[in-house]
Amino acid sequence: MLLYCGYNGEITMIKFPYGDADFYSIITENYFFVDRTDKIRLIEDMSKKLLFLRPRRFGKSLWLSILENYYDIRKEDEFERLFGHLAIGQNPTPLHNQYLVLKWNFSGVDSSGDERDLHRSLHNQLNGYIEIFKARYRNILDYEIILDPHDALRSLRSVLAAAQTANLKLYLLIDEYDNFANEVLMGGDPSCPQRYEKLVRGEGILKTVFKVIKEGLEGQGIDRLFITGVSPLVMSDITSGFNVAKNISLWPQFNDLCGFWETEVADAMVQVGEQCQLPPEKMQEALTIMRTFYDGYSFYYEAKPNLYNSTLALYFLDYLVQNCHYPRQILDSNLSMDSNKIAYIAQLPQGKQVVEQALNEANPLTIFQLKDQFGLKEMLQQRHDQTFMVSLLYYFGVITLTTEQTSSNKLTFRIPNLVIRKLYMERIHKMILPDFLSRQEADRIVENFYQTGEMQPLCDYVMRKQFAIFDNRDLRWTNELTFKTLFLTLLFNDTVYIMDSEPALQRKYGDLIMLVRPDSRKFQLLDFLIEFKYVPLGKNNLTGEQVKGMSQQELLSLESVKARLAEAKKQLTSYRTTLTQVYGTGYLRLRTYTVVSVGYDRLVWQEVKREGIV
Repeated sequence: MLLYCGYNGEITMIKFPYGDADFYSIITENYFFVDRTDKIRLIEDMSKKLLFLRPRRFGKSLWLSILENYYDIRKEDEFERLFGHLAIGQNPTPLHNQYLVLKWNFSGVDSSGDERDLHRSLHNQLNGYIEIFKARYRNILDYEIILDPHDALRSLRSVLAAAQTANLKLYLLIDEYDNFANEVLMGGDPSCPQRYEKLVRGEGILKTVFKVIKEGLEGQGIDRLFITGVSPLVMSDITSGFNVAKNISLWPQFNDLCGFWETEVADAMVQVGEQCQLPPEKMQEALTIMRTFYDGYSFYYEAKPNLYNSTLALYFLDYLVQNCHYPRQILDSNLSMDSNKIAYIAQLPQGKQVVEQALNEANPLTIFQLKDQFGLKEMLQQRHDQTFMVSLLYYFGVITLTTEQTSSNKLTFRIPNLVIRKLYMERIHKMILPDFLSRQEADRIVENFYQTGEMQPLCDYVMRKQFAIFDNRDLRWTNELTFKTLFLTLLFNDTVYIMDSEPALQRKYGDLIMLVRPDSRKFQLLDFLIEFKYVPLGKNNLTGEQVKGMSQQELLSLESVKARLAEAKKQLTSYRTTLTQVYGTGYLRLRTYTVVSVGYDRLVWQEVKREGIV
């Protein structure tokens, strides 16, 4: 797709619209813009009533702004200025600039307070948008729109009467339709499910809103509707009142409606490099960082290559062009609240195990089909099947589709990138170490490990603090994944490390690889490659108390432990060779370890060097 900077064709300094979802200002103020306007014709032909779901901060609001400017009857004189250089401007549809456009955004609704407060906030929000609509079209509409301060739906009916009187069609755009309802549901208070249910059941305000919209679509003034949101949860719960929108979220032609391809990011990077006068190798280094942390999303079963989160990419590029080096903080703080979604899923029945399995690259989450309908009743039931849990994680944007399928034609899912993996790590870290003093102690031990490679203090801490958190019920699921997760949550640090090198190593990597970020190599930090092995107590006919009483040497002499250490040494030698081939001799300050857990009672470890075990 075309990358565009400057609507008048002039050469300008590149600017990135991070945090700006206003198409009009992006174009008229010469900001970077990736053209997806060729999709407008497809959308027109698809249906008059559409639902489009994507994770938070993925560019949905900008897409609605594009539609608003394309169809708005008031912008007809500016069509050439806004769209003439874009794909749709070269071959516009007959419907451009033929509509009155009313846009609502539900993310501004205050989700706190009781049912009456929610009603008032929603009515105020909708009335505010109707008041803006009234002001914008005052020179076009002769019929006076009456605003009812207590009933926004009555105000909407007045808007529809005005449109019909003028013999004009209305295009209704609804952004983040499920935002405040999801906040109510996931607020963390025991009363939240009941508060949510009052919104979407019976004569609940949200259900009533969509019933009135449905009436408007039945020849009463609304001609077209485009809704964005995160998940189908709320839509499923209001479906008896509103069941006419076609969900295009998984249609292949709309896979990249939001998000950037790597070629588009790379083209932007070239312009940044020229503006900052940076050498090509520095820009390639920056692109590698972006790929590792931001790439990886797919919204169709067979789509490839993967998409970048556009908001995260713009955050990085905006910082880079203004400072001529990339940001120390890779995670945009506006995305960090998504860790609450992981926490919410983890507290659902069987949720903890699904969240943990998402971290297992060797055994990814699989289901036959994504659920596109599930409501509150299903969410609150005591047992959830894998399909429900995986679908919810997918819609929240914390796992994504892969192009791989199992031998039985199941879909597979993975964590898209390191930014999202960090959200998992932070949430699990808080679950494992809830108190502040324990986290402070862990931070000191981990920082020492980064610089010295001293493994014993780290293992002592895991045995003393983290093993104690597993009760007998949790131990039913313990394996190498759980064991690895404990270390990963402690050691994860994307400020100075890249914690994953799958693209570079072509899937030939150890359980945990920590490579110092290029911009942190001037500091005294080591690179690490760690292989984890787990030996169940039953393998040695020993109890936990017996294992705790054994010396380190006695543990190392156990046949099951020796076998696992030998297996790890062979794997680490191969991985180390691969790393050397990729990065060359002398670039990495690599320390290589194998750590074996005997039950969840003792840890033994050995350092593996080229010449053997130390």
